[in-house]
Amino acid sequence: MKKKELLLNDYACLCKEADHLEPEMFDKYEVQRGLRDKNGNGVVTGLTNISRIDAFKMVDGVKTPCEGKLWYRGYDCIELVKGFKGTHFGFEEVAYLLLFGKLPDKSQLKQFRDILASHRTLPTNFTRDVIMKAPSNDIMNSLTRSVLTLASYDKNCSDTSVENVLRQCFSLIGVFPLLAVYGYHAYNHYQNDESMYIHRPSNKLSTAENLLMMLRPDKKYTDLEATVLDIALVLHMEHGGGNNSTFTTRVVTSSGSDTYSVIAAALSSLKGPKHGGANIKVVEMMRDIESNVADWEDEEAVRAYLKKILNREAFDRKGLIYGMGHAVYSLSDPRAQVFKGFVHQLASAKGREKDFALYSMIERMAPEVIAEKARIYKGVSANVDFYSGFVYSMLEIPLEMFTPIFAIARIVGWSAHRIEELINMDKIIRPAYKSVMAKQEEYIEMEKR
Repeated sequence: MKKKELLLNDYACLCKEADHLEPEMFDKYEVQRGLRDKNGNGVVTGLTNISRIDAFKMVDGVKTPCEGKLWYRGYDCIELVKGFKGTHFGFEEVAYLLLFGKLPDKSQLKQFRDILASHRTLPTNFTRDVIMKAPSNDIMNSLTRSVLTLASYDKNCSDTSVENVLRQCFSLIGVFPLLAVYGYHAYNHYQNDESMYIHRPSNKLSTAENLLMMLRPDKKYTDLEATVLDIALVLHMEHGGGNNSTFTTRVVTSSGSDTYSVIAAALSSLKGPKHGGANIKVVEMMRDIESNVADWEDEEAVRAYLKKILNREAFDRKGLIYGMGHAVYSLSDPRAQVFKGFVHQLASAKGREKDFALYSMIERMAPEVIAEKARIYKGVSANVDFYSGFVYSMLEIPLEMFTPIFAIARIVGWSAHRIEELINMDKIIRPAYKSVMAKQEEYIEMEKR
């Protein structure tokens, strides 16, 4: 075994030697790393009518940071949440909006809910033969494997007509909660030696209600819990088209691939800690702060510890205050702003006011600490990940389910972008890379090497 490890280390060294590129080369050839320039502006790679992010406005010809806005098909996401809050659950209504471009009336919404409910079922023995067959603590991997396996049950898997892709998207939106929750229960049973619960979804319940019901052994939840989770799903449903997993969706769609392969690729992108896994890091960081700061109300002590985190002296020593800052937003992330009020309600109901006060303090303090440490080209504010992990922990949702819940929401946005790409697709998305090979090599015969 040691011999194999040593060999791998040698091979890794060869890779590092062969593949290393000097950072200044990217400037020399004007390559925008991460498809973003030095000011954080993204390279425009497509057009979309599904959503939009506003983070800057032009003032006297100068690009100026502004309060963030997120628009779904022309509607401010904050106004959407205000619209359905207290009257009905919003996930299905906003899913309809993103897919079809307009808000549904009562009969259209009922019909759409019925369609999604009819798809909340898995093939016979799928749970036993696929989900339980190889349980993993990485529920995103389990979810991806299940999606790819579902392709084997679809006789029209490769048909990319809009009608067929819509059918497939309805199905995936419907079964994502089952695939994720059952995947978690299988892991929790076989690897943690806990009891197994496989609750069937109810056609009478919303997506948020079904999620909580299927996750919990006693199937019970409060209206407030379901409402806050529903809002979390709506706010994670879509985000401007330029995020990594949505771009992946459109890139793979442009190749002519089938829906299951496209969504599996998007899932693989989302699970990365720089994308969908960020809220887990927030929760872990906050637990670390709570363990190492004796008095959570002592602002100077909290500030000092945040500086330690930023200076790579504490927590994971990566120098990041997780949940702060965003690739696009400057002064504020509208999702975090609208979410915070509901988080406060839930914290009060759960007796977690002290935790909420600490989150609020860090939300206010962290941008100041970050600004002192580094020159920043735009504002730094709390993003939606800062509060979503806290919400999920208050809802007693296990860490392993945090990113899958993101996926349960974002499958709607991915579906909308896949359909938009199919309808407008002209060419395969194929970016250019500049070759910087130093010289042309002459082949040397084996005996002379």
